[in-house]
Amino acid sequence: MSGPAAFRDSTEIVVPCEALDGHREDLTDEFTVSVFSAGGTCRIVGSPVEIKGATDFLSRRGIPVQ
Repeated sequence: MSGPAAFRDSTEIVVPCEALDGHREDLTDEFTVSVFSAGGTCRIVGSPVEIKGATDFLSRRGIPVQ
């Protein structure tokens, strides 16, 4: 059985907020995701399909995702 961490991995991306500089608006315009900032870290939350697309989007722009 999958635990909460496995589910979170498919619905959340965590990056330093400065990595989103210049990309945040494009990201939220193209994908149905929410971005939450706390302590210099940004959590990008969405459905597994949207997170997959957002991961590809960020990777193409050289932003490493966790």
